[in-house]
Amino acid sequence: MRSYTVTEIWDIPIRVNTSLLIFLPILAWLIGSGQQIELYAALIERLTGVGFDLARLRAGSTPWLIGIAAAVGLFVSVTVHELGHSWVALRYDLEIESITLWILGGLASLKTFPKEWNREFWIAIAGPLTSVLVAAVCYAGVLVAPDSLQASRFVIGWLAITNVTLAAFNLLPAFPMDGGRVLRALLARSRPYGTATRIAARIGVGFAFLFAIVGVLNFQIILLLLAFFIYGAATTESKAVLLDELFEGLTVGDIVTREPATVDATTTVEVFGAQMLRNRKPIHLVVDDDGSPIGVVTLEDLQHARRTDHATTTVEEIMRDVPRIDPAADAFDTLVELQGTGSLDAIVQRDGDLVGVLSEADYAHAMTIQRGFRSGIGG
Repeated sequence: MRSYTVTEIWDIPIRVNTSLLIFLPILAWLIGSGQQIELYAALIERLTGVGFDLARLRAGSTPWLIGIAAAVGLFVSVTVHELGHSWVALRYDLEIESITLWILGGLASLKTFPKEWNREFWIAIAGPLTSVLVAAVCYAGVLVAPDSLQASRFVIGWLAITNVTLAAFNLLPAFPMDGGRVLRALLARSRPYGTATRIAARIGVGFAFLFAIVGVLNFQIILLLLAFFIYGAATTESKAVLLDELFEGLTVGDIVTREPATVDATTTVEVFGAQMLRNRKPIHLVVDDDGSPIGVVTLEDLQHARRTDHATTTVEEIMRDVPRIDPAADAFDTLVELQGTGSLDAIVQRDGDLVGVLSEADYAHAMTIQRGFRSGIGG
């Protein structure tokens, strides 16, 4: 689903996902209808000693106004929670790409997540601590709110309870939730970062299955969505950390294919197909009349060309313009950057001079060698 930027805080884009726009009216209805108001009014009174006139809370359109205010207040609280993470990350000079609000809460996207255990610990714990602080402010607000503002006092009390719940839930050691990141940070004090990630990810997957079982038994769609999110995010991040470990210390120049196969831009697709069959190279550097690289062409590009036009279509018409990368660039960081473009192909140049062509096959080959090398050392 699409996300829309609604504002910026500390130069961080605040985005709202379409799923949230669909869920907010449902949440408002759930709070404003049924027995929710009576249940929470009794709970707030038990915790604060402040009573409510239920007749006034149920009068007219008041329940629906309470539902709307509570739903909006919840996601304002989630935004503040994510800003807590972001504030600490900014103190460590880490860049935050955006904060996205969606059906399962919020997500602060850091461009790079720190590997230092103490930095990850404080960034992760900052969100729940912020929620506890918001809950404390709301608790005080309930105590000082005048009796005439029954609906407002109820919403403030509801937000106090919800923010405590938000903090407690996020502290579950279900990686990559806040508690899972805190767990990884603590594990990384005495273990390699990759090992800590794998342990935390396994625990996260365990929680995902638990949430899924509870969600199915109790018909809780939100828990099912959360289970899928945790499972996917935990396994994805675990794989990313494994790749980071494999490529640690390697640059693009270490894995690039030097002296790549080349093809002239004016070559027809028909001739190029025969050339690819002879040299068995799945990727070719496309050069102009002066021998300067202008793009790359792969077997996939060749397959997309119309078969009836192979004799007249040139390679230049089916080639792709790809990023130019310096050979000194970090191999893993480049992998992440290229994945964002949808292709791992790139032309590698130093000061305008060709070094080689980078492709998915280069990364796969490097991974195979690194795995074999490390397993050999371990044996």
